[in-house]
Amino acid sequence: FLYSYHEFYLVRMSKTMNKVVAIVGMAGAGKSEVAQMFEAKGFARIRFGDITDIELKKRGMEINEENERYCRERLREDHGMAAYALLNQPRINKELKKSNVVLDGLYSWEEYLSFKDYYKEDFFVVAVYASPLIRHERLGKRKVRPLTPEEAQERDKSEIENLNKGGPIAVANYTIINEQQIDYLRLQTEVVIGRLNKI
Repeated sequence: FLYSYHEFYLVRMSKTMNKVVAIVGMAGAGKSEVAQMFEAKGFARIRFGDITDIELKKRGMEINEENERYCRERLREDHGMAAYALLNQPRINKELKKSNVVLDGLYSWEEYLSFKDYYKEDFFVVAVYASPLIRHERLGKRKVRPLTPEEAQERDKSEIENLNKGGPIAVANYTIINEQQIDYLRLQTEVVIGRLNKI
């Protein structure tokens, strides 16, 4: 079945009416906080980590740092480095019909390329940055699965070397610095959302 030019145009316009915004950054930078702020402004939030949690339950494995890392790397072995983009895309497209979408947890360069190729000018990346010292301190204090400084350093190394995480951060459309109070983080996020809404 082939679309006529008019039908193809309508399908393309319907698919790109809303925006897809990926929040990227290293562990402890504050990605989830920023994603929640986007959600409060009407964006449908999709957490990439849900795929990992579902897979761990399917495998009967405990949810912890070591098993999560193992699962992420196995999924990418099975589906390629764009695995989480491919596995989450049906959810994204469903939500995109109703609203803008914010992605919490895009990691790899290959995921970025997959989304950029598919969503084109409607795909944006927002990086959240904090220094390793600040991030590792946060990771040590979090209530769910806290990390020691050694574990945090190992996670950084693994994500950069094994998951190609640096690329999406480097090419982000916007960068938010999260090293001060939550009010300043919220202010920066609101500025970025305002700019996106004008595009």
